[in-house]
Formats: sequence, C-alpha cells, structure tokens
Amino acid sequence: QVQLVESGGGLVQAGDSLRLSCAASGRTFSSYVMGWFRQAPGKEREFVSYLTSNGGSTYYADSVKGRFTISRDNAKNTVYLQMNSLQFKNTAVYYCAISSSRTRVAGLYDYWGQGTRVTVSS
Repeated sequence: QVQLVESGGGLVQAGDSLRLSCAASGRTFSSYVMGWFRQAPGKEREFVSYLTSNGGSTYYADSVKGRFTISRDNAKNTVYLQMNSLQFKNTAVYYCAISSSRTRVAGLYDYWGQGTRVTVSS
C-alpha cells in the first residue's frame, strides 16, 4: 500500500510563494515518476508537473513554466513543488501522485494523496 501525504498549502496573496511537499511511504519511492496535479473549484483536475525517478527530467504545464519548480529528495521520500509569483487563478487543491510512466495523464497515475489547498487572494 502506498501512501502520499501533501502539505504546505495555505492562504497567500498574489505574488507570494509557497512550497508544497509530498511525503511517500510504502513503495520504493526512488523508482517512480512523481507528478503534481491541481483541481480548481468547478473545474477538472489538471496536470501541473512531473519529475522522473532520478530527477533528471521534468515536465511542466505551459501555465506554470518559469514560475513553478518540481524537485525530489529520494533520501526523504519526498517530492516538492516550489510555486513562485502565485496568481489568483492558481487557487486549487494540489495533489501529488505516483506513476510508472512519464505522463501528463492523470489516469496513468496509480496512487494519489489527499491534496493540499492553495488559496491565492487577489
């Protein structure tokens, strides 16, 4: 059984930064792709970023390129999402997930965390 626990969300003002964390347990964390997704109120869940098992390759949604950075610490079984220059439209519940594939498709992620809420005030 894999468990993913996100943390770091909160209420911030536009232009602020936040760092989300996702701690994994129950699986060899370092062997898998880790992804971040988000779901804004009334919208479908959307891809944000993923990072390969060794951290050598990343992929970002166009909407976050240059502002968000994904990273991982395999020794701590943790993946991070540094979010800078936050905008009102970034308000959402952010989820981390684990996959065997380099993919932006949510359905190809096998396990999900419970999410952490990020609210950006304008």
